[in-house]
Formats: sequence, structure tokens, C-alpha cells
Amino acid sequence: MARLADYFVVVGYDLDKRVEGEGQGRILQRFPEKDWEDSPFPQGVELFCQPSGWQLVPEHQPASFFVAVLTDINSERHYCACFTFWESLDNPQLQKVQSSEADEADEEPTVIQPAKAFAPKSLVLVSRLDHTEVFRNCLGLIYTIHVDSLAVPLETVIGNLLTCVISIAGGSQRTITLGAGDRQVIQTPIDDSLPVSGSTVAQLFRQLGIVNVLYLFCAALTEHKILFLSSSYQRLTDACRGLLAIMFPLKYSFTYVPILPGKLLEVLSTPTPFIIGVNSFFRSETQELLDVIIADLDGGTVTIPECVHISLLPEPLLQQTQTLLSMVLDPELEVADHAFPPQSTQPSALKIQDKEIRAVFLWLFAHLFQGYRWCLHIIRIHPEPVIRFHKAAFLGQRALTEDDFLMKVLDGMAFAGFVSERGPPYRATDLFDDLVANQVERIRQEESSPHKVMNHVKELAEQLFKNENPYPTVAMHKVQRPSENNQNSAHIQRPFPGLDDVAVQLFIDHAAAKLKTAPPVVKAELKSMVPSGPPLGDIVDKNGNVMANSARRLEVVRNCINYIFENKMLEAKKLMPAVLRALKGRAARVCLTQELNQHVLQNRAVLDDQQFDYIVRMMNCTLQDCSHMDEHGIAAALLPLVTAFCRKLGAGITQFAYSCVQEHMVWTNMQFWESMFYSDVQNHIRALYLETEDGNQNQTDDGPGSQREISALELASEQSHLWPTLSKESQGERVQKEESTVFSQAIHYANRMSYLLLPLDTSKNRLLRSTGLGDVESVSNSYVTNSIAGSMAESYDTESGFEDAESSDVANSVVRFINRFVDKVCTESGVTNEHLKALHTMIPDIVQMHIETLDAVHRESKRLPPIQKPKLLRPTLLPGEELVMDGMRVHLIPDGREEATGLMGGPPLLPAEGAIFLTTYRLIFKGTPTDPLVGEQIVTRSFPIASLTKEKRISVTLTMDQFVQEGLQLRSCTFQLMKIAFDEEVASDLAEVFRKHVHKLRYPQHVQGTFAFTVGQSGKLVVEHKAKDKNQSLKTLSKNLVKSAKKTIGRQYVTRKKYSPPTWENRSSFQSELDEDEISVSEEVDQSSMTLSSTIRSSDRQTMSSVVERACCRDYQRLGLGTLSNSLTRSKNEPFRISTANRMYTVCRSYPGLLIVPQNIPDSTINRICRCYRQNRFPVVCWRNSRTKAVLLRSAGLHAKGVVGFFKSPNAPSAVPSQADSTSLEQEKYLQAIIASMPSYSENSGRNTLSGFTSAHMNISDSSDKLRQPKIGALMKQVMGTKEDVPGTFSRGALGQRAKVISLSQPKVAVKTRKSPRGKWGSIRGSGRLSAYNPDVGTRLASKESPQPNGGLSEQLFLRQQKAYLYIIGDKAQLKGGKQDSFQQWEVVPIEVCDIRQVKNSFKKLMKACVPSSPTTDPNMSFLRCLEESEWMILLHKVLQVSVLVVELLHTGSSVMVSLEDGWDVTTQVVSLVQLLSDPYYRTFDGFRLLVEKEWLSFGHRFSHRGAQTLASQSSGFTPVFLQFLDCVHQIHLQFPMEFEFSQYYLKFLAYHYVSNRFRTFLLDSDYERIELGVLYEEKGERRNPQVCKSVWDYVDRLNKKTPVFYNYMFSPEDDEVRNMYTFVSNLKLWEFYMEETLSEGPSYDWELRGPQERVAEEMADKPTVEVAVARPKSQRIVWPCYDSLNKVVPDAITKLLQELQSQEPELGQAGDRWKDTWDKNKTVQRTEAKLESKPSFSSSLLMSSNLSHHRRSQGVYLQESGVGSSINLGLDCEASTTSTPVSGRQSTSTLYSQFQSSESENRSFEGILFKKGALLKPWKPRWFVLDKTKHQLRYYETRQDKECKGVIELADVESVTAGTPTMGAPKNVEEKAFFDLKTTKRVYNFCAQDSHYAQQWMDSVQSCLSDA
Repeated sequence: MARLADYFVVVGYDLDKRVEGEGQGRILQRFPEKDWEDSPFPQGVELFCQPSGWQLVPEHQPASFFVAVLTDINSERHYCACFTFWESLDNPQLQKVQSSEADEADEEPTVIQPAKAFAPKSLVLVSRLDHTEVFRNCLGLIYTIHVDSLAVPLETVIGNLLTCVISIAGGSQRTITLGAGDRQVIQTPIDDSLPVSGSTVAQLFRQLGIVNVLYLFCAALTEHKILFLSSSYQRLTDACRGLLAIMFPLKYSFTYVPILPGKLLEVLSTPTPFIIGVNSFFRSETQELLDVIIADLDGGTVTIPECVHISLLPEPLLQQTQTLLSMVLDPELEVADHAFPPQSTQPSALKIQDKEIRAVFLWLFAHLFQGYRWCLHIIRIHPEPVIRFHKAAFLGQRALTEDDFLMKVLDGMAFAGFVSERGPPYRATDLFDDLVANQVERIRQEESSPHKVMNHVKELAEQLFKNENPYPTVAMHKVQRPSENNQNSAHIQRPFPGLDDVAVQLFIDHAAAKLKTAPPVVKAELKSMVPSGPPLGDIVDKNGNVMANSARRLEVVRNCINYIFENKMLEAKKLMPAVLRALKGRAARVCLTQELNQHVLQNRAVLDDQQFDYIVRMMNCTLQDCSHMDEHGIAAALLPLVTAFCRKLGAGITQFAYSCVQEHMVWTNMQFWESMFYSDVQNHIRALYLETEDGNQNQTDDGPGSQREISALELASEQSHLWPTLSKESQGERVQKEESTVFSQAIHYANRMSYLLLPLDTSKNRLLRSTGLGDVESVSNSYVTNSIAGSMAESYDTESGFEDAESSDVANSVVRFINRFVDKVCTESGVTNEHLKALHTMIPDIVQMHIETLDAVHRESKRLPPIQKPKLLRPTLLPGEELVMDGMRVHLIPDGREEATGLMGGPPLLPAEGAIFLTTYRLIFKGTPTDPLVGEQIVTRSFPIASLTKEKRISVTLTMDQFVQEGLQLRSCTFQLMKIAFDEEVASDLAEVFRKHVHKLRYPQHVQGTFAFTVGQSGKLVVEHKAKDKNQSLKTLSKNLVKSAKKTIGRQYVTRKKYSPPTWENRSSFQSELDEDEISVSEEVDQSSMTLSSTIRSSDRQTMSSVVERACCRDYQRLGLGTLSNSLTRSKNEPFRISTANRMYTVCRSYPGLLIVPQNIPDSTINRICRCYRQNRFPVVCWRNSRTKAVLLRSAGLHAKGVVGFFKSPNAPSAVPSQADSTSLEQEKYLQAIIASMPSYSENSGRNTLSGFTSAHMNISDSSDKLRQPKIGALMKQVMGTKEDVPGTFSRGALGQRAKVISLSQPKVAVKTRKSPRGKWGSIRGSGRLSAYNPDVGTRLASKESPQPNGGLSEQLFLRQQKAYLYIIGDKAQLKGGKQDSFQQWEVVPIEVCDIRQVKNSFKKLMKACVPSSPTTDPNMSFLRCLEESEWMILLHKVLQVSVLVVELLHTGSSVMVSLEDGWDVTTQVVSLVQLLSDPYYRTFDGFRLLVEKEWLSFGHRFSHRGAQTLASQSSGFTPVFLQFLDCVHQIHLQFPMEFEFSQYYLKFLAYHYVSNRFRTFLLDSDYERIELGVLYEEKGERRNPQVCKSVWDYVDRLNKKTPVFYNYMFSPEDDEVRNMYTFVSNLKLWEFYMEETLSEGPSYDWELRGPQERVAEEMADKPTVEVAVARPKSQRIVWPCYDSLNKVVPDAITKLLQELQSQEPELGQAGDRWKDTWDKNKTVQRTEAKLESKPSFSSSLLMSSNLSHHRRSQGVYLQESGVGSSINLGLDCEASTTSTPVSGRQSTSTLYSQFQSSESENRSFEGILFKKGALLKPWKPRWFVLDKTKHQLRYYETRQDKECKGVIELADVESVTAGTPTMGAPKNVEEKAFFDLKTTKRVYNFCAQDSHYAQQWMDSVQSCLSDA
């Protein structure tokens, strides 16, 4: 029972305390005057009566009523019902006030008119009960009595009010009357634990809307600050009350002030959470609050500041709640779209709606908290229950550990209150308890269907409504209201009277006396055991599916553990990866702990090393994936196990598993230890009481009930029930037992914690972490494998002298951590102080003892042999290759290539475990896959150190043990990527040393530091070249060369490493310093070039002879481009000569010593014109077309000033010929000389125009040429762009940026000829206009595309007429502002070249596309997309396009000069490709070598600079110009597979070794540098080390003799075919060199590394063992594309045959032939067959015949323009194909016969051995002869078994068979008649049979064949 009202207070306006217009209120009277003992009078009532401040108003206001809530110091809420009305102040009072105000303002008092002012007065009821309506009625009644002057004393009414007592709950109805003829019924709620809300909740939702209220709800639960604004006070109170009502069963425990007075607004800046209401009047003052959520009730808005993040309900629940709420508040929404909406869908009445909304939230909480009772730990039952909630278990079981909202709610104060209030197992229960206990199942099942949930909600709402309104409302209320006129009138003169204190006090005292005499009300407490509800079942994941951890996975875990304990280690090893994967799932982890439990006997399980290791690995993996929250189940279950599993290390020394699983955060988590401790205590206390009960009743009932275990909470509830009935002694005894149980557990836990927190090696301080163990120092152990420290122990140096200090440090921090734990749990669970002190003294001793034990374990464990790690495999090294760093254990991690990881099928070869080796030449990884299923395979990945392009640090998480390792990612331009993670045994400083070594080897100081130079010279990275050289003359020669070169260069800039030419200005001034007179200089120079023999000293002569031997010189002689004679009688009729002007490399550093120049150009001119070109690279001839005699020249681009000079108009007036002018004239002379060298020009005797130009060779050129002409036009258009381009713009073609011509002006042509409507092409001089270049070039060459307007001459002739003699391919950017030559003899074709930067960037992107560093799922990063974005193919297309254009121009008889960039990158590519396309010689081995030596090496492509081979060129980065060229060759090879003598492998080999630095061939930037280092001519001179090849060409030759790997069997060249190459991007293919990988042996380009064991293995694979052979005829093996070398495992047919021959020859005792000889023999046989038949035949062994045109092109059938079909003889030889003639109709005979094998008997009419006399001076030899009637031939073989025919005698050619006579060298002891002769049309064959009879048989057989024919 409780008083309805505690205090009645009258508060009035305080006239004496007005401060600056701010009034104050004061309590005029209060009753009772003495405070009640049980509820003191709340302070500050007067503030709350007028929250907006006490003010006087000029007009009468209506009375107002609201309820404010005050909270006292004991958190008790007091409801202050304020009834405020307004009284007029009488004049004297007012005057007093006003005059005092006037005085203050120092003014004279004026005459005051009688004025009205109204002051507020409040009647306040203070109560602990919240009956708003009752209070409103009571205060209204008092006011009515006062206003209407009713005849009832106010004292009586107030006395009655203060003495009215009503019950708090129980659903009773109480009628009260205050003695003024009034009557009220008060209904109390049935259950006071449920809040009473009236209709406040529904009101709140109406004001703010569903989403806003949900935000406020979540904000309140997660402890944010909430502020309500409204202009109505009562609404503020209602809103706050409504918000609290929906939070049930949680109670809000922070600041709660529904109405905050304006004077207290600073409360809003408190740091703690609150729910506060403030009048909208103060809105402006709430604006600067940064972290407060403001709900404006009047405007319906909720404002959440940016810095506040509200965690919302977890997902499916949030959606469900919103749906339910909208069904309650807006039932029409659901049927709004129905065609026939139901009639009545009105929402319920407001009061009912209110309860429905609350029911939704009740349902929500039941959903959130279901099963919470199973996570309560009861740690003490007596004297008072002590209960803790196990948060981690609760969240973990529901898989909500990541959920922000629930985490915050469970950590909040409200939930702590919930646990302490609802935790006790024996108490009164309410609706929520019932819901959680009995309806969870229903909630789970109905969850998915909103309508069923809605029904449930309605049922709950009914109960809630019934709780508030237990009886139907009775109309018994009778309360007077003031009469109308008084209520509104402002003229009540009488103020509220003072009341008689004594009268009121009497009432109160009287009532108190009555209460004392009344018998006490005994209310039966309805306590009962709180039901727990169903336990949490399967974990439900985010999507509501039960997490399926398939039974198969659990099976795997079980099997693996069984294997370990049965000691089947190999089986266990195989299952291990699968187990570690399975352990990602929770069920598997639980399964692991259960399984391990079964193997523990009496708390101990002793294992051997291997078992121990596996168990530890599993435990680590299990713990690793847990979050620090989810450990509740897993770490808790493992905790007893880590102290159970152990292994014996030595006598009396045992190592437990805990020393290996310390590296997990969970052990440093205080909450984990607390919850573990509590759950253990609970189990012990439960055991304690179960024992006592068992003792009392020995299993009295054996019913089904006894089977179920009694939970600790149930036990506790029984004990609480019994407690009052026990005697004092037994109560004390129980308390003491419980206390000692807790104490013993605390000791146990102190031990456990020291086990898991003290690291194994306590002498090190290295493992103190900043997390976990309290303050700064925290301790944990690193993860140590079985060997505990294996090799780790050595790598950490022990710091002597500091050990003790440090170990004590570790100990101290552990002691502190354990002390903190013990303090917390012991105070919470009521351990006595004596016990606590005892614990504190014990803990340091426990820790110290444990440290001592650990020291011994650590010592022993260091001695353990490290096990389980695979043995490091040694790589095979090349001769001369040496290890720089021995193998470091690493893991090779998969990168973005998925083939090796098993994702695309196939075995997971990566990740692999092994070692990385750094040698002087390569980086090698060698190891075995971690997946045991492929553990026998060896994985090798390597690349030359010189090809490293990028190295970066990465951190890697290994799947096996889950620890993040440091690693490296190394990328190489041989398209290889190594991602390695260092094993934990590799110290980090060692990894750093490794990186430094790599860097040092990758970028040596000088090129002499590269492997090609240091090979075989041990240890020294940079070799001193002081050793005495065997070949002294070469050494002196190279020195002299350099010396003399330096002399001649004079004061030009000589740098050893890099030659940068002086700029134009320098050059000209420099020249004038040397000598003013230019011509005299040139004469001086000329003298030196008069003859060779006269001027060159002897050592230099030797040089010259070496130079003559060089490649380019051989090639010039082959092409007939001049000879080098030693006299002046050089044949003047030759157009070109070999100039020695550059023999000392003075003219141009980067050119070779000998150059081809026009015959009549003296060397002096050369010296001058070279200055116009960049790097002095002036135009020289490098190739001549043997048919048209057109020449190909190469040079660098012109210097910018040179260009203008070059094209300057000669008629420009200039008084003094400047140097530039004279040079420009010399240059014209030079070009003129080149043009003059062409036969076409000399025949036309240098006419100015081409109008009548015809040439002999053009007339006789074949018909296909005529058809070919227009092709140039098309090509030209492609290369330069089309004519129709918008002037001044580029257009971007479909194939990327293609070069386009920009027309700057249309030249007006002055001189017109009758024949050509377009006038003379290119003669711009007459027009007097400058233009960048002649924009008509494109149209002129593309005449086919532009028709003649006035029917001019035929197109062929038209093209003929308008052809220039010399085309200069120049860079578009360089050629601006130049002029065309007026004589039309040369013409500039401007193209856009790809910049070196472009190539570099493109290559980087290509590498990333082909070898990505990590797999990507982004569709924009797919392989083809990345390949396209790299634009590599577009660059190839551009180079090939230009090359094809040049080829066509040369073919039509025009010479071409390629003059791009510095003349050593794109120029080299184009010039080489042109020669390769035009000249079949360069498509052979010798030719290709010569081409590369001439164009790339001699002409100074900067291999070292572009390959970034030294430290100096590191910054410039790697630019693969040569690789681009090889790729272009590969594209041509693909399209014309029969035109090349070498195979694709040869190109890959060069692509690999040009960056590998294994050979010296591709080092340095020019011949000059090579001579300077003395490497150019040493290859012939020194042969010290036969197995080390210095030149890649020697190596290729050597290898080619041994194996046909470089040879292309389809080689069968045909002229001119290759010129028709397709160059579009769509025709180009990605080179497989960029993609292929062989993990079995690494790259296959170092042939020595294919070791002997591999060859043996290959042979073994070929010969299956006998038993297998019986079972199945052929042994099979699986070939993995990224693992095996395909061409080795699956060789092509011919290679296979050659291999078999090689292997069988030794068996038959024959000396093995070289493969080439065998091949050539076969070719000759084929050829003779073909010739004998004199009919064209295909090689039957390769291709079937075809009457179509050639299938020679690999893509598409290419029909020749001539339209004549031809059949070719593929007979593997080039000679036969020239004789082939078209075949029609009949198939060739040899093709027909090829269906039959020659060994079949029906084709053999007669056979046997005959001796045959060889050709002249050859001996007689026995051969196996076969007479074949069918084929009509006599064939012979070396032996009977031989399949390959040695020779054929066609019987058609045989004239006679006659008896013969023995000749010299014939077999002895053979009778004379055994000889016979066979005469053919060509020669006579002598035969000898074994006897005369046999000879006769042969003669008869042959004769009969002849007669048959």
C-alpha cells in the first residue's frame, strides 16, 4: 500500500526577489511540514512549477496542468503534478514593485495609473505514484472550491488527499472521495512491473512516425542523449513516458527529466546519456549541442547530428519490426492496392493501438533476448544470489558477435539492471518471463509470416490492456469543475487563502494513529521458480539459415584426430589442409574440442613429437579464426585441453600444449577469464548442492524426470526457496562452503593464467604487446612450432646481463594482470578479505615457480630437432654459377595466375614451401606444394636476376598457421612473378640482407659486374681486369683503338659510359675554333681516308682485319654493296663503297667501324653531314634489293635546326654561305648521290620529272607486280592516315591511335603537265609556300582510291609516273617547317612513332595483364581487358605497318631512308623487319644472327641502357625494344610458318637471354664500348673455359648440333610470300612466351639445367615395367599445363622419331648420326623420289596433297593475286619446290602409295641381301634390296629392319640386266657368276649376290618385271 500523495505544496510568485524582471517562485505553504521518513521532500519544486521562468503577465491566462518528474538521490522518481492559475496583484503591491524598479533605474517616480498584472500561483501534489488523471481531478477540485467559494473547508479536502492510501498493484479498484461531494475510482495495474502507458506510446508514434521513433528507441538503448522539444509540457512528459514504456523489460537508468526548467539548461551539456524534455521556447539554446539527438514533437522531426552514429536493430528484425508497426498504425497500407479493399480497416482505438505497439516491442525483445537465461552464471546462492551474464556465449551462440546494436545493449547499464532484476531464479514472474520461457518456439516458427506474428501481437496487446484496465470502466466519477464565468473570469479579487497548518496536520496525525492500530496487511508474495525457456539451438547466421557445417567436414576432423592418435602420420598429413579449412566453421571447432576431450585420460595425454605438433597446429588454427568474443565456446573448451596434452622432453621435463598456443588475443582478454571463472564456479557450486541432495534422497524416483540434468539456476531457485526454513548453523555452513569453493577456483585460475600468459622464453622481453595485459606491458608468446624454437632460438641474441631484470619485468606484468583479475572476481563473488590477502601473497610465488619450470622446458625444447618442415631441395646450377645466399626457407604464395592454385581444376601446386636461393645469375625458388596430395612434386620457379623489374615488400597471411609473415614480391621482365613469404625461422634482418644482395646483383656498378663477365670467377662481384691475358695482341689492339679514337675526337666530349653529342651551337662554334676554313678541315680529314695500308699502323691493321670479319662486312659483300680493297683502284663503276671514316669511331660513336656510303662521297663530306643528325647518325646503306637495286638506308632524325636548313629554298638570298647552308647543300648532294646509285635513275640520266619514267626492270617485272601497286597506296593511307582528315586534328581509329596526316595547307602547284591533272607532285618550290610536308603524299600513293576526274591515263602508269626515287620515313613531330625537294627525287613520309615512354608503360601493363600479382573478380580487370589497355598489340601493329610499307616501296623500286628518333630504337626495329620480310636469307639461322649482329649490335642499339643493366641506367627503367622486335618476328613466323628455318622456341630463347645477362652478346651499347672493354673480338681469341659460352650464338650453334629444338621442320621457303603480311591488330596473336610457365623445372632456356636425372626419367617413362605392360599396353601419365613442359612431355612426331633413333642406335651398336644428318638424309630421299617420278609430290609424312592454292599461310587460305593455283612440294627441301608445276585432276603417285607401308609383304615381289658397289672410290656394301612390282621400283635399305629407304632405282629407267665381273674391292671368296650389272639411263649399278644361283634368281625377277611393264 502507498500514499496517493506525499506532499501538497502551494507555490507563489516571490515579489521580493525579482532580479532584472526575472521573477522567482517561493513555497508559500507545504503539508505536511515534516518530511516523511520513507520519502523526503524533493528540492526545487518551485523551479519545475514554471519551467519557462516566473513572470507577470498583463492578461489573465487559463489554468494549466502538467506533471513533472523529479528524481531523488536514491533514483526514486517523484511525480509533481502542477496546477497553475493566475491571480491579479493588488495595486499597492504592484506600485511597490514598480517604484522599486524605477528607483533602480534612477528615475523620478511618475504618477502610476492603476494597472492590472497577473502573477502565477501553483498547487503541487508530490507523489511516488503516477496517476495523472487522479491528480488533475484532485487539484482541479481544490481550485474549484476556491474559485466557486464552495462551502467545504480546503483543509479537509487537503487532509483527506494526503491521508488517502491505495494499493500499488494487484488490479484492485479503489473509490476515493475528498469530502467535497466528489467521487473517483482508482484502478491499479495487475502487475506493477509492466509500465502503464495510457495512450502515450500511440501518441508518440503519431507525432514522430515509425522510423523516427525506432531511431529514438535504438538511441536510448545504446545510450545516446535524447532531447524532446514541444510547446506543451504535458506532451513532453507523455513522450518521455511513451519512450520508456516501449523499452520494457529494460529500465532506463540515466538522467530522465521530462520537463527541464529553463534555468537548468546547462544540464544538457552533461557527458552522460539522458532523456530530457525542453519547451520549444528554448529551441535556439539547443542548437549548439553537438552530440544530442533532438526530437521535435510539434514538427514531427528527429535530428541526428553528424558525429552521432546510431546502431540499429540487426537486419531481419529491423525490417520485421517496421512491418508490424505499420500494420498496427496504418492497416490500410497493406490493402491500399487491392481492387476490392475490405470494408473496415480502421486502426484500433488509441488506447488499444498503444498496447499493440507495445506488444510489438515486447515481441521484439523476446526475439532478441531468447535463451538469455542459459547464459546466466550463478556464482553464489547464499546468502544472496550473485549472478553474472555471459555475454560472449550469448552472442556467439546466435552468431551475432559482429552485431553492433546487441553488443552495445548488452554492455549498457539498462541490461545490467535487467540481469540483476531478472537474474535471480526464484522471484515473481511477469508477462516477459512467460514470453521468453514458453513462446520462443512460436516466435521462431511464425517469424516469417507477418500475419501470424500480428495475431500474437494482438494477444499480447490484450494482456497489456487488461493489466492496465482490469475492470470494465465504471461511470462513477464525479468531480466538480469551476463554473464557466469563474473559470475564465479575470476578476477574482480573492487570492488563494493561507491554509490552517494545524487543521491539516491533525488529519495527518489522526490517519497515522489509525494505521498503527490496524492489523498489518499480509500480502502473499507470489515467488516461483523462473522458467529458463528452451536453450539456444543451432546457430542461426545472418540470413537466418542454420549454418550447415556439412557432416563430411566433421568426419574429416574426426578421422584426422583418430589418425594422429593411432600414429598414422602420413594419413593425418594428407587430411591436415582439409581439416584446417574445415576449422573455419564453428561446428568443426566444437567437434575438435569434443574429439580431443575423448583422448584425455585422468587430465593427461602424453604424445610424441609429431602428434604434439599436429594437435598444437589444430589448436592454433581453431583459436586463430575466433574473434575475441566468440571464444566463449572454443577457447573455453580448449582451456582444459591445453593443460592436458603434453610431451616428454627429457627426464622429468614435460612440455604442455599451452606453451605453444599463447599467441592469441583471447588469453589477454579479462572478460574471457572472468566468464570462464564464473562458469567453472557455477559448475562447482552446482556439484556442491547436487551432492547434498543425493545424500539426502538416494535416487527415490527413477522417473523420466531424473534423467534430465538439473540446471544450476533451477538448483539455486530450490535452495533460495529452502533458505528461510534452514537453521542459522546450516545457513552459515552453506555460506562458508560456497565461499571456499570460489576461493579454491581463484587459486586454480591464478595457475591457469600464469600458464597461458608467461612466454616460454621468459628471458626475452621481445613479446610485450601493448594490448591485452593491462597497462603498457603485456606478455604473450610467439607462435612456435614443434621445434619451439627450432632455428629461431639462435637468431635472437640473448642480451647478457639484462636477463634477470627483463624476466622480472615479464613476471611483474603477469602478476599485476592476475591480481587485477582476482580482485574483481573475488569482490563480486563475496570472498572474505583474509582469503583475498592470501591470494595476493600466493600469486607472485605461483608465477615464479612457473617461470622456473618453463626455463627447463625452453632449454630442452631448443635441443629438439626441428621436424615436419620439408627438406630444402638444392637447385642445379649452371657451370660458373655460384650461390650468393644459401637457401632461405620461404613459402611461394599464389599470385593472380590461377592455373597452379588448383582453382581451374588440377592439383593445387601453390602455395609451396621451400627455399629461395640467390645465385650470381638467378633467383631460384625450389620446394614442394603444401598440399599433401601433390607433395611429391617439385615446384621450381626462377628467373635471371638481371631481369628483375620491380621488388616490393608485402605482408602475407599463410593459410596453414594463419600468421602474418613479411614477404617480397619480385617481378621479372621474363614474365615471371615470385610472391614469397619468409618462414618464421628467417630473421627479418636476414630478409633485409637478401634484398640488398638482390639489388646489388641487379644493378652492378659497371657492366663488368654482370654475370656474363663474372661467370666462373668466384666471389668477386666486380672483377678486376688486371689478370694477365693470354691474348695480348687483342688487348693492346683494343687499347690502341680507344687511344687513337680519343686523339681523333679531339676535344669532343669523351665519356666512358655514356656519349651525349654536343648540341648544334656547340658543334658549329667548336668547328670554327679548330679551323676557320671549313674546306681545309675536310681535306685534312680526307687524307686519312685515302688508303688503308698507308695510314693505319700495324696494330690498327689487325683491328681492321677483325672489323672486316665482323658480321656487317660479310653481309655487305653478300649483297654486293662494295668491297674493301687495299688500293686506290677501287672499281668506280660500283655505286657504293665501304668507308673507313668511322674506323676509330670518331664520326659516330654508336655506328660500326665500316659503313656503306655512295661511291663519290668523300669521307670529308661525311664528317660534315653527320652533324645534322642526332647522335651523328647520318644516313648509311644497310641493305639492297637484289632485283630492283633499291637501297634501304638508316639514320637518326635530323637535329631541329638541321631540318630547316635541309629543306631551305636554295634561291633564298644569302650573302655569305653560312655553315648550315653549306652543310645543307652537302646533305642534298649526299641524298642525290644515293638516288644516282639506283639503276632506274641512271637509266633516266637524272631527269627532273618522272613523267616519262620507265625502267627496264619495271617493264620486265611480273604481272603480279602490276596488281600489287595500289597496295602501297592503301598502306600509305594506313600509316599516315587518310586524306579526308579534318585539318589540324587527329582522328582516333578503331585500332587505337593510328598516325594521321594533318594538312596544313593545300599547295598550289605552279607547273602543270598535260598528262597529270594534278600537276607535278611535290614540287613546292614554285608555289613559294612553306608547308610541313606535302600533304598530297597520301593521295598520290593511294591513287587507287582517288579516281581521275578527267579520265587520265591508266592507273598503273599513273602510279609509275608519280613515284619518288627516295622516300624518307620521318617523325611527324620533327618534320614541321620543312620544304619538299623541287626535283621530286625524294619525298618525306611523316609518321608518328611510338615514344620510348609509351613502350615502357605499355610493357608494364602487359606484364601486369599476363602475370597479375593477385586474382581479381573485377570484370573491368579481366585478362583481355588488361591486355587491350596495355596497347602492346597496337604498338606492334604500328611497327609492322611501317615495315610492310617500306617493304612495298623497296619492292617497287624506290629507295627508302628510315630516319626516326635517335636511330637506335624504332629505326632498328623497322630496318630489321624490312630486311627479314624482304630477304629469305635473314630467315635462316645464319641470316638472322647476322641481321641481329649487324642492325642491333653494330649499329648501336643501347642494350645496356634500355635493359637498365647497371646502376647508372637504373633510373631509366626497362624498355623492351628488342623484345618488341622479337614479338614482331614471332607474328610473322605465325603467319608464315614455312618460311623460317628456326622455330618459335628460338625466338623465345633469344627473348629470355637478351635480358638474362648470361651471355655477353647483348651487353653494352655499341661496338665502341665493346672494343673499349675488350669484349668484341675475344670470342675467337680466348677459349679458356670451354663450358662457359660468352656468345649466345656459339651456344645456339652448339645446342643446335645436339638437338633439333631450334629447328623448324616445316621450313620450305618460297620467294616473296612473306611480303603480304597482315598487320591489323585482329591478325596479331599474344605471344605464348608471355604466358607459359613450367613449374616442374623452371624456364627451359638454360639447357644444361635439364639434368641427367630428368633424361633418365624420360626414358623410364617410355619403357613401362613388365608387369604394367602386361596389364595395359601403354603407361599413361597426366600432363599439367602449368607444371610440365609440354613440348618435352608431348613432343611433336618428328622430334619423337629422332629421339627414338638416337636412343636405339647405341643399342644396335651403330654410331649415332647427328640429328641434322638424319634429317637431311631423309630429305634427300624424299627429294630423289620426287625427282625420279618427275612429278610434284608432297612429303607424305607431313601433309596430304591439295589442289587448292597454298595452305602456306597459317591463318586463312591466301590466294595469290595471279589467280593461278599451284601445288607445292613440301618435301622438306627448298630445291624441289622450285620445279613444282601445277597439277590438275590426278593425284601424284607417291601420295597414293603413301597409304601402304613399305614393309608389307604384298608389295615385295622379291627381296634379299646384295652387295652393291658404291660410287667412285667408295667400297662395296651389303644392302637389303626389295623388288616392288606394284610401285615398279627396286629399293634398298641398310638392314632388313630398316624402315627408311636408302635409295630407289626406278625400273622404268632400267635398260638391261647383264652378268658382271668382279671389280676392285669386291667381296672375297665369292664365285664370279654371282656378279651382275644393272644399266639405267643415268649410270650402271654393280651387284654381287651370295652365290651364282641367287644372282640368277635376281636377274630373272628383275627381267620379268621389265617385261611385265
